[in-house]
Amino acid sequence: MGPRICIGLSGGVDSSVAAYLLKQQGYDVFALFMQNWHDTEGTLHGECEWEEDRSVAEMVAKKVGIPFHFVDLSDVYRKRVVDYMFSEYAKGRTPNPDVLCNREIKFDAFLAEAQKLGADFVATGHYCRKDSFTDGTGKTVYRILEGTDPNKDQSYFLCQLSQAQLEKAMFPIGDICKPEVRRIARDAGLPSADKKDSQGICFVGKVDLPVFLQQKLKPVEGDVVEIPREYYRNIVEADSLEKIAEPVIYAPSDGKVVGKHIGVQYYTIGQRKGLNIGGHAEPLFIIANDTERNVIYVGEGQNHPGLYRRALKILSQEVHWIRPDLELPVGGSLKCRVRIRYRQPLQQAELFRKEDGLYILFDEPQRGVTPGQFAAWYAPDGEMTGSGVIYR
Repeated sequence: MGPRICIGLSGGVDSSVAAYLLKQQGYDVFALFMQNWHDTEGTLHGECEWEEDRSVAEMVAKKVGIPFHFVDLSDVYRKRVVDYMFSEYAKGRTPNPDVLCNREIKFDAFLAEAQKLGADFVATGHYCRKDSFTDGTGKTVYRILEGTDPNKDQSYFLCQLSQAQLEKAMFPIGDICKPEVRRIARDAGLPSADKKDSQGICFVGKVDLPVFLQQKLKPVEGDVVEIPREYYRNIVEADSLEKIAEPVIYAPSDGKVVGKHIGVQYYTIGQRKGLNIGGHAEPLFIIANDTERNVIYVGEGQNHPGLYRRALKILSQEVHWIRPDLELPVGGSLKCRVRIRYRQPLQQAELFRKEDGLYILFDEPQRGVTPGQFAAWYAPDGEMTGSGVIYR
């Protein structure tokens, strides 16, 4: 008897085709749909979105010919993902709930539920690849690589997985491109073949973020201060990596007040929409925020120098090595490719491990380095080997 595989069926086309391919390959497959969210405050599609997804998922399971199960993980999702989101936004940082959802839910709480039903592996519809090798001690080492489709590679969302989690993971569509996935779904007559891809927060859906966050974070009006380009003429070039990784710290007196905002926690670095401030030839972008003073700093134009940085820092306790065998020692460095947000093209950079953390120095200045987001680094062959939360 072969391994028993649980496919996390969401009602979307990707997981549907993953289920179909596993069944075609002769595996013992069953579907498990999880509900992670009940509240509708701040969501833009009404209250029945998850019910529609469940209905489609059930129809897909029936079409593929596999058993269908349901689990409600909303309590653990709120504690491990949503509460973390609120906490990070309250600090003026911008979290990535999708990365947390994979680490804390899909390949942890969900995996545990799947194992209760007899699963040996959990499969998902992620566009990424996994392989393994045996090291000199006879231990199996698992690798996670970019998906074959350069437009849909989702390895970044899995940047916090451990070796133990990867051991139990399967990604059946990682070597297939999205148009081909759609074609397979249509040819197989899957009910999700033409379903649009989901958007917004993982399992919550597309939200009006300020309204969503106002459930816990109360609005507090503050100033929007514009920093002129001339400000940067007086900045002395940093002479050490630590200083290069320091963001510019602004004071309200460095610019002029051009508007009001409803609370620092509702805005993120690099954001353009939602400021509602006119009178400028080019759009205003958020370049920094100050939670203590409740001040947002903006700059005019997408090439404003305040939007760009050469380096960032990750605290030691926030560094995660997917491949612990490749961990940099203190004093070590590594040339690699890095992305600091989903779908960003990989950037040439060098990692430096120091006593107080990991520093990433980019070959070219990076736009919108955002504390709270994840930086993930890749080897030349497309293997993602580690990641960490951007501290500053």
